[in-house]
Amino acid sequence: MVMTEPAGATRSSTSGGVRVAWGTLGAFLLAWDIFEVAKHQGWVIPAALVGAALPLLPRLAGLGRAGRPGRLPAGLVPAHNLLNRAPIPFAVMVVFSFLGDRPEDIAAPFTFGMSWLTAIALGRAAGFGLCTREGWQR
Repeated sequence: MVMTEPAGATRSSTSGGVRVAWGTLGAFLLAWDIFEVAKHQGWVIPAALVGAALPLLPRLAGLGRAGRPGRLPAGLVPAHNLLNRAPIPFAVMVVFSFLGDRPEDIAAPFTFGMSWLTAIALGRAAGFGLCTREGWQR
């Protein structure tokens, strides 16, 4: 089977309005992330950094591998698509909202989920999203 490069851009063809909505959500979440980090500090800082980097890890792992520009190696697509689904970090935020007796108990894992969701939202606003099985942007 011969795989051909999709016609057009290698980024998402999502409408401008949807991308603006993702960007607005991303900006709101980024401001909230900064607020949470400044308020709680401590373990919240590395949790926020790890959460922000998490959806980028499959792309970073694919750097330098043989392939076409704009295409993720097929072996990394499942991890990329899993780590770039918004309901997962949102669920982390919801679950940790109900755990712990004090805000300090949940601040780090909640901010981890929020930073993860922020990275997804800003990525979607920039035109990046889930990939096809072959590694192209949908």
